[in-house]
Amino acid sequence: MTVYEPVIGLEVHAQLLTATKLFCGCSVMVGSDPNQNVCPVCLGLPGSLPVGNRRAVELGVRAALALSCTIQNSSVFARKNYFYPDLPKGYQISQFEQPFSTEGWLEIELEGTTRRAQIQRVHLEEDAGKNVHAAGSESLVDLNRAGTPLIEIVGAPDLRSSAEAAAYLRALREILMFIGSNDGNLEEGSFRCDANVSIRPLGSTTLGTRTELKNINSFRYVQRAIDVEIARQTAILNAGGEVEQQTRSFDPESGQTRPMRSKADAHDYRYFPEPDLPPLVIDAELVRGEQAKVGELPLAMRRRWVSELGLSPAAAATLTQHPEYARFFHEVCARFAQPVKVANWIQTEVLRDTTSHGLSASFPVSVEQVAELLGLVEAGKISGAQAKKIHAALVGTQRSPTELLQELGLSVVSDAGELRPLCQQVLDQNPKNVAAYRSGKRALLGFFVGQVMKQSGGRANPELVSRLLTELLGPVEGS
Repeated sequence: MTVYEPVIGLEVHAQLLTATKLFCGCSVMVGSDPNQNVCPVCLGLPGSLPVGNRRAVELGVRAALALSCTIQNSSVFARKNYFYPDLPKGYQISQFEQPFSTEGWLEIELEGTTRRAQIQRVHLEEDAGKNVHAAGSESLVDLNRAGTPLIEIVGAPDLRSSAEAAAYLRALREILMFIGSNDGNLEEGSFRCDANVSIRPLGSTTLGTRTELKNINSFRYVQRAIDVEIARQTAILNAGGEVEQQTRSFDPESGQTRPMRSKADAHDYRYFPEPDLPPLVIDAELVRGEQAKVGELPLAMRRRWVSELGLSPAAAATLTQHPEYARFFHEVCARFAQPVKVANWIQTEVLRDTTSHGLSASFPVSVEQVAELLGLVEAGKISGAQAKKIHAALVGTQRSPTELLQELGLSVVSDAGELRPLCQQVLDQNPKNVAAYRSGKRALLGFFVGQVMKQSGGRANPELVSRLLTELLGPVEGS
């Protein structure tokens, strides 16, 4: 049997975070009643003329710069002609031969290695509407999304596994969210992916016939769909058949891809320059302004946190999953300058009850509360266990951790005279473990400390308890 190599290229459609559509003043707000956010321009009525949205251009340029693309001084909009119920004009305004940016790259991390995936182009285009398939044979059309501003990010066919494809999408989504161009909302369709998949004999440089998997809005489904499609194409070729170029959908319930239509090539769309729009001229000042707004990207941020702040790679990855997580971490560190302890606390306590939607996140406690609480632990006024109890009481309030500490009576006991009898009591209750410790099993000290902490309700100072127990236990054989 022939061994095949997958060849995968991704086309990502990302909605730009504007208030209005790409070529008219209609709102892009999600959740409106069907066909409310429409006008003669996005309905394609005769005589209506498009006018470009400067904010969309700015956000598109910012995204292209973050992906190391070359910005073209002049680019041209084109009409992409096809007939579908949700495309009222009978064509989509996009860019074809002269996009506004070309030749970029995206760094992806997978299983401890980093590689660059090439990006062929980033171009501007308007979205289509939405077909709503009702019960029975009836279908309805909602044109609220028609004209919504998108960038299409066209990746080169140089991904070689479904895992690489998922890593590519995660890295791309992170970047677009951190720079504020896109909200990364897969469920609402503002970040969606088409995957071009083909296979070829291992070692060959000739591309095989590709199929396009359309509008997949889940990283997990992307991986599954690509794996299923690779297996389907492999079975066809091994049986002596030929893969047909077509567009396919993925059904997550059945775990199968299904044909939608024959895949069109560029000439089938009869592209030609949009006569109602002049060339898009992007001047150097706009480029400089957007470059300044790109800021530190998530991958660079992770590397810096690991090398300079001492965070673990896993902690750095968690805290860069969302720009608000990174902001929260940074602001706590500005008030309590121990990044590792801050990162651990945010991961284990804060993020457990944090919710996010798009670029916003709702935290259960404030930056100030977390910094003050960690300061109390650092000063030895409370233990880690007590800090967790105070954290739970802080959730959803504006109260001070110090105030709650006094109210709940959770201060740490650091009086040796009070703790020594408790330590002795624990030793008296565990004579066999005492004998084992004295015979050389030093690790049992941790057991004794745990018992004292338990009997003190977590209030005992663990360092003092350890020192007192060591004194009471006396010498160990062989020491």
